[in-house]
Amino acid sequence: MSEHRRKPPQPQSGGRAAARRAAQQPSGRRAAQPHSATGSESASHGEERPYGGRAEARRAAQRGGSRRRGAEPDAGGAGRSGHGGGRRAAGGGRGRGAGGDGRPTKKRFIDYPRAGKDGFRRWVPSWKLVTGTFLFFFVMLIGAVGIGLWLVEVPTAQAASKVEKNVYYWSDNTQMVVSGKGEYNRQIVPLSDIDEDLQNAVISAENASFYDDNGVDPMGIARAVVNMAKGGATQSGSTITQQYVKNTYLDQSQTLTRKVKELFISVKVGATMDKDDILAGYLNTAYYGRGAYGCQAAARAYYDTDCKDLTPSQGAFLAATLNGPNLYDPAGGYGAVASKEANTKRAKLRWAWILNREVEVGRMKEAKKQEALNKEFPMPREPKIATNKEGQIGYLTDLADNYLIANNIIDKKNLDKGGYQIHTTFDREKMNQLETAVKKVTKENINPKLRPQYDKYVQFGGASVEPKTGKIVAIYGGKNALEHYTNNADYTGVQVGSTFKPFVLAAAMRDGVRDKDGEREQPDSERTQVSPNSVYDGDNKLKLRDYNGTIWHDKDGKEWHQRNDGDEDRGEITLRTAMQWSVNTPYIQLGMDVGTDKVRQAALDAGLNKDQLASITPTFSLGTSAPSAIRLAGAYATFAASGKQADPYSVDSVEFKGGEIYNHKEDAKLTTAFDASVADNVTDVLENVVEKGTGTSAQIGRPAAGKTGTTDENKSAWFSGYTPQLSTAIGMWRVDDKAKKQEFLSMRGVGGQKTIHGASYPAEIWADYMREAMKGKKVVNFPEPEPIGKKIFGDGASPTPPPSTTTTQPPSETPSETPTETPSSETPSNSPSPTETCDPLDFGCNDNGGGNGNGGNGNGGNGNGGNGGAGGGTSTPTTEPPSTDNGWFGGGGGGG
Repeated sequence: MSEHRRKPPQPQSGGRAAARRAAQQPSGRRAAQPHSATGSESASHGEERPYGGRAEARRAAQRGGSRRRGAEPDAGGAGRSGHGGGRRAAGGGRGRGAGGDGRPTKKRFIDYPRAGKDGFRRWVPSWKLVTGTFLFFFVMLIGAVGIGLWLVEVPTAQAASKVEKNVYYWSDNTQMVVSGKGEYNRQIVPLSDIDEDLQNAVISAENASFYDDNGVDPMGIARAVVNMAKGGATQSGSTITQQYVKNTYLDQSQTLTRKVKELFISVKVGATMDKDDILAGYLNTAYYGRGAYGCQAAARAYYDTDCKDLTPSQGAFLAATLNGPNLYDPAGGYGAVASKEANTKRAKLRWAWILNREVEVGRMKEAKKQEALNKEFPMPREPKIATNKEGQIGYLTDLADNYLIANNIIDKKNLDKGGYQIHTTFDREKMNQLETAVKKVTKENINPKLRPQYDKYVQFGGASVEPKTGKIVAIYGGKNALEHYTNNADYTGVQVGSTFKPFVLAAAMRDGVRDKDGEREQPDSERTQVSPNSVYDGDNKLKLRDYNGTIWHDKDGKEWHQRNDGDEDRGEITLRTAMQWSVNTPYIQLGMDVGTDKVRQAALDAGLNKDQLASITPTFSLGTSAPSAIRLAGAYATFAASGKQADPYSVDSVEFKGGEIYNHKEDAKLTTAFDASVADNVTDVLENVVEKGTGTSAQIGRPAAGKTGTTDENKSAWFSGYTPQLSTAIGMWRVDDKAKKQEFLSMRGVGGQKTIHGASYPAEIWADYMREAMKGKKVVNFPEPEPIGKKIFGDGASPTPPPSTTTTQPPSETPSETPTETPSSETPSNSPSPTETCDPLDFGCNDNGGGNGNGGNGNGGNGNGGNGGAGGGTSTPTTEPPSTDNGWFGGGGGGG
């Protein structure tokens, strides 16, 4: 037979075996050709196929052949380049529905990334996936909203928006006053009694789509988010319904939970309440400023009219206040950016914008808008205090409110909403006693009708603070809180004069003086602590020297010559006696020797507020600062408490909704400002002022310490003093509080007197009040002071001071705030130096006087002194002022 027709040799395993092997192998386009036993190439096309070879291969391919290669020969002879190993013999690539290993791919519920796709198409979701995802989240959102709406309940609006006021209590927990911010602080009125122009103004400015939305405006929220993302002004995106819900049902916290509740309740309210009712509820609960919640209260607060009688222009202004009353009230607000000028400018711009906006949204005719714009801006009236704050009550409630706000206990907006029970520290009996003492002196001495040029505009202020606790038990803020709005017990800008000198002495005894021998400033460890018996030059027009001994020059380069009041020369004098007669020159030089920075720190440690202290100049030590009566009394209370300082406070506790939200005991801080030896020595020196010095008119029949103070040109006068149980400061000045430019006026001629000093009316008021306030209280002596410091001799003072003489008149205590520009060439005053009151430890002073110093039973200057030497005795305080004979100084020479 021909070569081409010759039958090929059969495989050893036979046709059926080959078919079975082919069926077990995956198949591509064509089955692989079997190799010969010797590994030769496959037979030619003319050769016959094994039995069942092709059919079996096709069936095998249908059963799952894929990428796998054709069946390998039984014996490994064929190379991959042969026909049996070529592409056509290879398994047929990726079969549909088959995995890479020939098995079918398992279908996924979410086909992403997509199977069977290459490149970016593998990551492009199918339309089925997109549609399914959207439907899933939409169904979930609908379900969540449904559940939320089902769970959230809308409270009763009428109960939630019920008017509440603050209740203030005296220190004995009896009710002082029920106070709200205005007679019509909140008065619910129907929509028919609310001016339609006001309604239109509010809707146009706050939510133009109010009558068309469903309580929530998604587009408004989106606009607010976009605007804030662009760096624009913060916007709430809230509808009127949402704001009504927030004001009526929810607290003011900015939490996600509260926001979600607001949305759910708003949707429910929008679906169940009439739009007019929602608008009326919002207008009756919104905050317009000046403590006014609701449009009726706002109309009364700003224009003293009912809200149904507002003009379109006034309605536009009230709508403007809703954007932030603290920034839009022309009367000003809290914070540096809320001044009267800035607020007025903002209010006018917002007012004009609202009028234009009303026309833009179709709620006002153009002609009506032009009529409103052509008229002047509807300037509201000045704020008025509620009638239930008449007399001193208004000062007390304002002081308590300011304390709560300043200490972040309650913010002003929530405080004005009311509902708080505020327990104050004010003692009703002491309040009446202090007011009575001021009225008594005023009635007996101040007569504006008789002396209008002098007695008009006289003001008094005072405060009484409890040592060791800081409780403000009484204040005098002015004649009437409804007529005089400034609280005279709080900061007024009135300088305190020589009542500041105790802080200079405290600094000298605590921190010591610096060495004048060299150019360098001594470190604190090398300073010399000062004794009250240290001697300084008390002459008039003293050359002021720096710590290194150089003469101090003023800003113009001229020598600084400090004056005493009346240009009196006092000679060499102890610090104790200089305080007794309030001589200026020793204390201004002492302040320079110690360092005015140390003096300032001593004042701060005692309890003065740094914002009320003057700038540092040499006269800082003479009282150019202007602490309030409250702060001054509190600082003196630190000396009364042997150096323990407590900040003055006016609120003991606060309750809200039946629970206590504040208690001062938890925040009370008692710090050590001075060692007891320092504070008790200051007290001993100030006790001497009341017993034998300028403060004798403040004697009250029990141990008391204090200091008089008068400022330049007689523009203010003070007396501040204390017993171990109570510290009180009384100030007096003249100012027209209604004038546009506030200016302190001289008090020369007031009450028919040539001059007014702290020893006159202020000390008289202090004594009258303290006698009553301490009546029935146990008499407590001040602690005996420990020896302190070293007796030094200030600039110009001799180590052996000459014997002292007496004088019949004490000097006044006015500090000179302006230095004399040229040295004095005048003849010194003939007034001799006052007798020094020697400390028992001042052996040099006692020796100089001769005798044993046992003549000290002078009884306050009644001339019954013993036989001791000069300065050898001590006097016993009486309730009467001393006489003007030679026994004035007590314990001196042969006089009492």
